[in-house]
Amino acid sequence: MRLTRFTDYSLRVLIYLGQNNDSRVTINQISQDYDISKNHLMKVVSNLTRWKFVAAQRGPGGGIQLNRPAEEINLGEVISVTEKYLRELDVPGSHDADQLNADSRLSVFLHHALQAYLETLDCFTLADVLKPNSEAHKLVQLNVEVA
Repeated sequence: MRLTRFTDYSLRVLIYLGQNNDSRVTINQISQDYDISKNHLMKVVSNLTRWKFVAAQRGPGGGIQLNRPAEEINLGEVISVTEKYLRELDVPGSHDADQLNADSRLSVFLHHALQAYLETLDCFTLADVLKPNSEAHKLVQLNVEVA
């Protein structure tokens, strides 16, 4: 699945803040370190603040930081709010596959696949991304060994 640039930037901001959790950082710092447009990041941070993932403080000594512990920032939740089209998926009212046409059945199947995708992401937090010894990291290592 391809995520939008907005979601990519949102996740990068959260990772950056998680890696620098001991202090506030500025949008300018993130912009320089990731080589991302400051204007794009301002929109991303504004939304992350509105969704309560990030806390922002203006003025001297201001900056942004995580609004809650990394263990409480669920990847499925972040992607659900940043990927607008995931919320707009239209699923036919009847789920009886015999009564639906092929297009409607495909929509139902894709909806179920999308739900499984989001449920899988719900199992992981920002802390899993940040900590190399997490259970999620062990899962990644297992997949690398199998391949």
